[in-house]
Amino acid sequence: MPLKIERIYTKPVDMNGYRILVDRVWPRGISKVNAALDDWYKTIAPTKELREWFAHDPEKYPEFKTRYETELNANPDLQDFLNLIKDKLKRGNVIMLYGAKDETHNQAVVLEDFIQDKLLQ
Repeated sequence: MPLKIERIYTKPVDMNGYRILVDRVWPRGISKVNAALDDWYKTIAPTKELREWFAHDPEKYPEFKTRYETELNANPDLQDFLNLIKDKLKRGNVIMLYGAKDETHNQAVVLEDFIQDKLLQ
């Protein structure tokens, strides 16, 4: 089954799957009821320091990607997160939700590629 990413502020494209928020901070203006989440895995998101350094600047994205992947590899929750994703993908879609406005330069894009690489190893 597919692993997808979706911006939490857009009308849900797909409600068919395990919906997990991968931001460290709860998205402004979104109620927990309307988010329709199955899980919130904030410990897998970039650290506050990395997030603030990046500031969603597309020019910094390549370096952000490298730094975030380094953080992920050192994250003590990584294996539990990967096991969760792998388990959920056996049963259906997994939709990782994020709040960033930029749909191509954000942590969910990095995380999606990172997970695909790790699960294919």
